[in-house]
Amino acid sequence: MATTRVIGLDIGSSGVRAAELEFGSGGPSGKNPPTLVRFGSVPLPIGAVRDGEVVQPENVSTALRTLWAQAKFETKDVVIGVGNQRVIVRELDLPWMPLAQLKESLPFQVTELLPMSTDDALLDFYPTSEYDGPQGRMVHGMLVAAQRDTVNSNVIAVEGAGLRPTMVDLNAFALLRSLARGDLARGTAAFVDIGASITTVVVAAQGQPRLVRALPTGGQNVTNAVATALGASGPEAEAVKREIGIGYAVGEHRKDAADAIANVVRTLVESVRNTFVYYQSNNPGAGIDVVVLTGGGSHLPGLGQYLSSASRLPVTIGDPLAGLRSGKASPRERLAGQESFVALPVGLAYGVAA
Repeated sequence: MATTRVIGLDIGSSGVRAAELEFGSGGPSGKNPPTLVRFGSVPLPIGAVRDGEVVQPENVSTALRTLWAQAKFETKDVVIGVGNQRVIVRELDLPWMPLAQLKESLPFQVTELLPMSTDDALLDFYPTSEYDGPQGRMVHGMLVAAQRDTVNSNVIAVEGAGLRPTMVDLNAFALLRSLARGDLARGTAAFVDIGASITTVVVAAQGQPRLVRALPTGGQNVTNAVATALGASGPEAEAVKREIGIGYAVGEHRKDAADAIANVVRTLVESVRNTFVYYQSNNPGAGIDVVVLTGGGSHLPGLGQYLSSASRLPVTIGDPLAGLRSGKASPRERLAGQESFVALPVGLAYGVAA
């Protein structure tokens, strides 16, 4: 039986993470679930990646070489993801044509829709449905426009480590592939990945993306606020943040830290809630059924309850390992507590194997 192995690589603000999946015949849609062969993670120096974009490629390349040496990945071919506020994703209807031809036509069809020159952008289109319109057959989907230099900076860091990027994918779509299974693929779900400095929100209906937003706030912003309030180091502030959480009563000696956490989290949750409101206002009668949290920032104690109260929606923690077999080098128990970090690299591997 033919098998395929793919490595998804997530370059985040706090670290680099890679997952190697093995697919049987039929790929992701085959009868047998894929196997997580290996997973590895290496932290990055603060400032190496800023706002979802590589700014110190040498440091990222060094971390990637360490990751490959530690995890012992057997290939240097990788699928990398991008996702920040310089990547625009919006719904779009276009006249139907074969997908390859449609993608080639994008620079001529979307010029007036973008706040950037199409010469400076990398364009892609993710079709989700077809219909007959007044002017003929149409295709509905998601237009993706990424600033060329934000993608190139990631590619340079990856190639600097001796790796070979075979595909660049959108983090939001990877998140969806990793988590939208079972009931989450049958209703309308909002997936919220809280990274160190970027929070990605994807609203999907029946497993198809309908809205994507990148918000410029994440877990590191909360840590920084605590560090400033207490005059503490980063590691000390991180420990205090985890101890206090959000929405819990604290003693007077922790009030400044609690206020700092609340101020940042309140702003982030309000932005997430407003994204939900925007989706629902543009899709009357199509309410969101559930919110699924992932990412390192999702582990802040009390955050799920806080978001649930603000949005009036049930909130759960996503588990990208639920649909995977475990390989000998990555048993499930070894990944306990790291599930939220696995979602993006797993989803990136799913994309190229589809």
